[in-house]
Amino acid sequence: MKNLFVLLFTFGSLMLSAQDKDQLFAEANKAYNDGNYQQAITTYEQILQGNQQSAAVYFNLANAHYKSSHIAPSIFYYEKALLLTPNDTDIQNNLSFAQNMTIDAIEQLPTNELSRAKNRWLSFFSIDQWAYISITATILFVLLFLLYYRSTLPTQKRIAFISSLAIISIGILAVSMSFILESKERENRPAILFKNEVSVQSEPNLRSESAFRLHEGTKFYILDQFDIWKKIQLDNGQTGWVLAEDLREIKTELYLQTP
Repeated sequence: MKNLFVLLFTFGSLMLSAQDKDQLFAEANKAYNDGNYQQAITTYEQILQGNQQSAAVYFNLANAHYKSSHIAPSIFYYEKALLLTPNDTDIQNNLSFAQNMTIDAIEQLPTNELSRAKNRWLSFFSIDQWAYISITATILFVLLFLLYYRSTLPTQKRIAFISSLAIISIGILAVSMSFILESKERENRPAILFKNEVSVQSEPNLRSESAFRLHEGTKFYILDQFDIWKKIQLDNGQTGWVLAEDLREIKTELYLQTP
């Protein structure tokens, strides 16, 4: 009886939480539509404070920041929305508009055909999709193996055996691709610069030589960290050190206070 009460209480809390989120989301949308962008930002952030992240909340929050000419927060939240729905064209288009507000023009390093082919192959399916393929392949392999084991006709046994080998090969490939993608995602640490302008140092201290300067909203990738410094790399291959407090990592932060 006690366990039932706890279960009902938990379920009721979850329902209440969902209702609160929907109400706050509606209030934020109304504030946005009324042109009260700061109120919309505050309300969207309330939703995120409750660990209620979603692509829609991030996207709308980014829109409110964009309307308020907040370069870094708008790019940051568009990027977070894109993590949850990578193929959303609305998010992609709005992110491009926000990136046009940045000062720094960073060109990507050219890649050879082999690297492009590898990236296309890796991005053909997501980690979850490769995992589903491996599970499906495993189930089919078991069924085909049972068919091979129980079949009495030589032709059926041969077909079942060859098919099972092909299916298990696909399963092994899917598992391998899933692990490769997961490892690549773990090493990939994108971040956005939130300070108006910073001097990127050649070493993790203020006494070192300035390598180059960056401005608000620039995206880069974190390679390493030392004390209060983080080593970054731009798409053009340039590297240097910036203070950790001047940037925000896209993947690790669920909620960010408005500067």
